[in-house]
Amino acid sequence: MSVSRKFAISDIHGCNETFGALLDQIAFSTSDELYILGDLIDRGPNSKGVFDRIFRLQAEGYQVTCLRGNHEQLFLDAYHGDAGQESIWLANGGVQTLRSFDVEHPADVPEEYHSFMFNLPYFVELEDYILVHAGLNLKRHFPLMDPKSMLWIRRWYTDFANNRAVEWLNNRVIVHGHSPVSKDTTADMLLLTEQLPALNIDNGCAFAGKREGLGHLCAVDLTNRMLYWNQMEG
Repeated sequence: MSVSRKFAISDIHGCNETFGALLDQIAFSTSDELYILGDLIDRGPNSKGVFDRIFRLQAEGYQVTCLRGNHEQLFLDAYHGDAGQESIWLANGGVQTLRSFDVEHPADVPEEYHSFMFNLPYFVELEDYILVHAGLNLKRHFPLMDPKSMLWIRRWYTDFANNRAVEWLNNRVIVHGHSPVSKDTTADMLLLTEQLPALNIDNGCAFAGKREGLGHLCAVDLTNRMLYWNQMEG
């Protein structure tokens, strides 16, 4: 019988082939749990394929939980908002998402996908970890009641100097994405979580060939504290 493991992946950004290859690499099984920390869509070539792979895995009994990222929020704002919000989304990778669905407007994306994004939670609490897309506003007394920060915050590590924030964490590590960093940075952070209880696993999969040091999709085995990477296709 397989030993259950917990994995986290973030910022797939439409890189469906890379996502599938990474699942094969970690030998993801129905006894494992996978948490995807938002930004399934935009920029990469096949956002629809990412959704369909997740739907298929869930239907086959795999334990996959997805969180809301700022790009899902951008899509929802475009879907429900005005032309200005649609323009913002399109300028941030929405064009590629529409192409993957073979439609021209966010309202043409099938309801199944819209409903899935609309119902995504902002965070998950595990015994040793808090999983979230961007991070937490540790200046607040109740960081998990600040959804905007969970989607958008950057440069928040200095807030760990606040003793109240460290006490609130209660020895848990915040695992997140949103701000692309190199593989080496992620590897170093995993070794130093006792000093800085945060782990950024966004290695810029969709930025392959566009930003130096990026272009990988990362999976962290939270159970065994191991990292895996797969490089973006093409």
